[in-house]
Amino acid sequence: MTPIEARRRRFLAEINVIPLVDVVLVLLVIFMVTAPMLHRGLDLKLPTSTSNSIRPDERVVVTVERDQKIYLEKDLVGVGQLEQRLRAHKARHPDVAVYLRADRTVAYGTVVQVMDGVKRAGIEKLGMVTDAPAEERVAESPLRSRIQGPNR
Repeated sequence: MTPIEARRRRFLAEINVIPLVDVVLVLLVIFMVTAPMLHRGLDLKLPTSTSNSIRPDERVVVTVERDQKIYLEKDLVGVGQLEQRLRAHKARHPDVAVYLRADRTVAYGTVVQVMDGVKRAGIEKLGMVTDAPAEERVAESPLRSRIQGPNR
């Protein structure tokens, strides 16, 4: 075998990494775009509260949207269906608790109807979901400042 033939038969033992990097970057972009779409909740403006509610092992979330649509977990239900489905859930899990998420702009009567349906289903543990208050200084009551006077 001549040296010229040996050069022709020599194998190229390098791995071309550039296509691998291209594929990885494309996958990264795809996952970055699709990841926010995987967890899609309901857009609500929750009222604020500083107190915390019950934390049982078994819980169900009832959501009342701005347009007064009612959801049990993520399923759209009516007020009558809500009570039936909650009764069935209570039969499976006697110690179930319901968390009620209602938009702050929903009429008070609608929230009371939902709460009444929860109670008629026999569920005693009902918690209201709220947002934590913003880190603001709580304004002092005008009544207290009048009683104490300007010189405190």
